[in-house]
Amino acid sequence: MKAIATQNAPAAIGPYSQAIQAGNTVYVSGQLGIDPSNGNFAEGGTDAQARQSLTNISNILKEAGLSMKNVVKVTVLLADINDFAAVNEIYKDFFEAPFPARSAFAVAALPKGGKIEIEAIAVSD
Repeated sequence: MKAIATQNAPAAIGPYSQAIQAGNTVYVSGQLGIDPSNGNFAEGGTDAQARQSLTNISNILKEAGLSMKNVVKVTVLLADINDFAAVNEIYKDFFEAPFPARSAFAVAALPKGGKIEIEAIAVSD
Protein backbone atom coordinates (compact mmCIF):
# COMPACT_ATOMS: atom_id res chain seq x y z
CA MET A 1 0.00 0.00 0.00
CA LYS A 2 1.34 3.43 -0.96
CA ALA A 3 -0.07 6.86 -0.12
CA ILE A 4 -0.40 9.30 -3.02
CA ALA A 5 -0.21 13.02 -2.25
CA THR A 6 0.15 16.20 -4.27
CA GLN A 7 0.20 19.93 -3.57
CA ASN A 8 -2.12 20.29 -6.60
CA ALA A 9 -5.12 19.03 -4.63
CA PRO A 10 -6.37 20.03 -1.19
CA ALA A 11 -4.72 18.40 1.79
CA ALA A 12 -6.84 15.87 3.63
CA ILE A 13 -9.06 17.49 6.27
CA GLY A 14 -8.98 14.40 8.46
CA PRO A 15 -7.01 11.22 9.13
CA TYR A 16 -6.98 9.91 5.55
CA SER A 17 -4.85 10.06 2.41
CA GLN A 18 -5.67 11.89 -0.81
CA ALA A 19 -5.32 8.49 -2.45
CA ILE A 20 -3.97 5.02 -1.79
CA GLN A 21 -2.36 2.80 -4.40
CA ALA A 22 -2.75 -0.92 -3.84
CA GLY A 23 -1.20 -2.95 -6.64
CA ASN A 24 -2.37 -1.49 -9.93
CA THR A 25 -5.43 0.21 -8.38
CA VAL A 26 -5.61 3.77 -7.05
CA TYR A 27 -8.42 4.72 -4.67
CA VAL A 28 -8.93 8.49 -4.65
CA SER A 29 -10.62 9.84 -1.52
CA GLY A 30 -13.67 12.04 -1.91
CA GLN A 31 -12.68 15.42 -3.25
CA LEU A 32 -14.63 18.53 -2.41
CA GLY A 33 -14.58 21.45 -4.83
CA ILE A 34 -11.80 23.18 -2.90
CA ASP A 35 -9.13 25.12 -4.77
CA PRO A 36 -5.77 23.99 -3.33
CA SER A 37 -4.19 27.38 -4.07
CA ASN A 38 -6.33 29.19 -1.51
CA GLY A 39 -8.16 26.51 0.51
CA ASN A 40 -11.58 27.88 -0.45
CA PHE A 41 -14.43 26.40 -2.42
CA ALA A 42 -14.36 27.25 -6.11
CA GLU A 43 -16.64 30.23 -6.68
CA GLY A 44 -19.70 29.71 -8.85
CA GLY A 45 -21.82 27.13 -7.07
CA THR A 46 -22.15 23.44 -7.77
CA ASP A 47 -20.86 23.68 -11.35
CA ALA A 48 -17.60 25.31 -10.27
CA GLN A 49 -17.21 22.95 -7.32
CA ALA A 50 -17.78 19.93 -9.57
CA ARG A 51 -15.15 21.15 -12.02
CA GLN A 52 -12.68 21.76 -9.16
CA SER A 53 -13.41 18.38 -7.58
CA LEU A 54 -12.72 16.60 -10.86
CA THR A 55 -9.59 18.71 -11.42
CA ASN A 56 -8.37 17.67 -7.96
CA ILE A 57 -8.96 14.01 -8.83
CA SER A 58 -7.10 14.46 -12.11
CA ASN A 59 -4.14 16.05 -10.29
CA ILE A 60 -4.00 13.24 -7.73
CA LEU A 61 -4.07 10.64 -10.48
CA LYS A 62 -1.32 12.48 -12.35
CA GLU A 63 0.83 12.22 -9.21
CA ALA A 64 0.26 8.45 -9.38
CA GLY A 65 1.24 8.36 -13.07
CA LEU A 66 -2.37 7.91 -14.23
CA SER A 67 -5.06 10.01 -15.90
CA MET A 68 -8.83 10.24 -15.98
CA LYS A 69 -8.74 7.60 -18.74
CA ASN A 70 -7.72 5.09 -16.05
CA VAL A 71 -10.84 5.74 -13.93
CA VAL A 72 -13.16 2.74 -13.76
CA LYS A 73 -15.62 3.84 -11.02
CA VAL A 74 -16.83 7.20 -9.74
CA THR A 75 -19.08 8.05 -6.82
CA VAL A 76 -20.76 11.47 -6.75
CA LEU A 77 -22.26 12.90 -3.56
CA LEU A 78 -24.58 15.88 -4.01
CA ALA A 79 -26.01 18.19 -1.39
CA ASP A 80 -28.90 18.81 -3.83
CA ILE A 81 -29.93 16.07 -6.28
CA ASN A 82 -31.41 18.79 -8.51
CA ASP A 83 -27.82 19.60 -9.51
CA PHE A 84 -27.44 16.16 -11.12
CA ALA A 85 -28.00 17.33 -14.73
CA ALA A 86 -25.62 20.28 -14.37
CA VAL A 87 -22.93 18.01 -12.93
CA ASN A 88 -23.34 15.66 -15.91
CA GLU A 89 -22.42 18.53 -18.23
CA ILE A 90 -19.19 19.20 -16.31
CA TYR A 91 -18.50 15.45 -16.03
CA LYS A 92 -18.44 15.11 -19.84
CA ASP A 93 -15.47 17.51 -19.96
CA PHE A 94 -13.36 15.07 -17.91
CA PHE A 95 -14.41 11.64 -19.21
CA GLU A 96 -15.01 10.06 -22.60
CA ALA A 97 -16.56 6.82 -23.78
CA PRO A 98 -16.40 4.26 -22.52
CA PHE A 99 -17.40 6.22 -19.42
CA PRO A 100 -16.53 4.84 -15.98
CA ALA A 101 -19.20 3.12 -13.93
CA ARG A 102 -20.82 5.64 -11.60
CA SER A 103 -23.13 6.08 -8.63
CA ALA A 104 -24.69 9.36 -7.53
CA PHE A 105 -26.37 10.08 -4.23
CA ALA A 106 -28.07 12.99 -2.53
CA VAL A 107 -26.74 13.44 0.99
CA ALA A 108 -27.94 15.48 3.96
CA ALA A 109 -24.69 17.44 4.18
CA LEU A 110 -21.07 17.45 3.06
CA PRO A 111 -17.94 18.53 4.94
CA LYS A 112 -17.42 22.29 5.22
CA GLY A 113 -20.83 22.89 3.61
CA GLY A 114 -19.71 21.68 0.19
CA LYS A 115 -22.18 21.20 -2.62
CA ILE A 116 -20.49 18.15 -4.15
CA GLU A 117 -17.89 15.52 -3.31
CA ILE A 118 -16.52 13.04 -5.84
CA GLU A 119 -14.36 9.93 -5.31
CA ALA A 120 -12.81 7.69 -7.92
CA ILE A 121 -11.13 4.35 -8.46
CA ALA A 122 -8.54 4.05 -11.21
CA VAL A 123 -6.60 1.09 -12.57
CA SER A 124 -3.30 1.24 -14.43
CA ASP A 125 -3.05 -0.52 -17.78
